[in-house]
Amino acid sequence: MTEMNRQLFDEEMKRTAFQRKAVSRLPAAQVLDLAIEFFKERGYRAARTGRPNQVFVMGGREGILPRVTGEIAARADVGKPGVTMVTMDAAGENLGKAMGEFYQELRQRRQQAAQATRRAPEPDASSSGES
Repeated sequence: MTEMNRQLFDEEMKRTAFQRKAVSRLPAAQVLDLAIEFFKERGYRAARTGRPNQVFVMGGREGILPRVTGEIAARADVGKPGVTMVTMDAAGENLGKAMGEFYQELRQRRQQAAQATRRAPEPDASSSGES
C-alpha cells in the first residue's frame, strides 16, 4: 500500500468512525444476542468473539474500505447491579450508520422499560387482605 493510499484509508476510517457508550438494563448476554440478531438482519456477519462479553461485526467493501469491522462489548453490573455498559466501535459508511441505529435501539428499549415501570400500579395495602 502506498503512502497516499494509506492516508486515504486512514482518513476514511476517521470520517466514518462510530464510537459510543450506552447504558442498558438488559443483561450483558441479552444485549450481545440482540446485537448479533440486529446486524445479521442488516447483512453483516456477527458473532461472539473469543473474548468474554464481546461481539464482532464484519461486512464487505464500503467506499474505499476493502472491508468494515465493528465491535460491541457489554460489561454487566457497572455502577450498580442490573446496569450494563455497552461500548460500540465501528468504521464504515454503512456500518457506522447501522451502529448508530443499534445505539438508538438500546436507548429506545431503555426508555420503554423506564416508562413501563413508571406506569406499573403500586400495590395497594388495603387490597392485600391485611386488616
